[in-house]
Amino acid sequence: MSACPAELWHEQLWHIPEEPTAYTEFWYLAYHALFWLDLYLSGTVEDFAPPAPFTLDELDPAGLLPQRPYTQAELQSYLAHCRRKCQATIEALSAERAAQLCIFGWREMSFAELLLYNMRHVQEHGAQLSLFLGQQRGLAAGWVAKAKHP
Repeated sequence: MSACPAELWHEQLWHIPEEPTAYTEFWYLAYHALFWLDLYLSGTVEDFAPPAPFTLDELDPAGLLPQRPYTQAELQSYLAHCRRKCQATIEALSAERAAQLCIFGWREMSFAELLLYNMRHVQEHGAQLSLFLGQQRGLAAGWVAKAKHP
């Protein structure tokens, strides 16, 4: 996200016929990845509440978009929140928690499986965003071999 120039923040990564263009804009894909990272680190929808200014609209079956595009600063703050939550979740992970069944209306798996699923989801969207920046401006996000300490 930090490598994205302001003029590309609202650009579409690709076109999906019959869909609102915002679904494929850079800012939205970054937000989408962070929202689901945050939710899946919680392990349940019932106790989940994203930090302000974010809402639960992403869970709406109607596919609601946020009321406005989020800024780079807002999503950088959300990323910092998710990094802290991820580190705390992994540090506190026990065998019992890893085996705990997580049930969502669309998926059911152990918490350990959910963490792996979550990682793949973030990697998928991170790769899409990085590819877009490379195609548009020759910018490289760079490989992150080790996470920064929050």
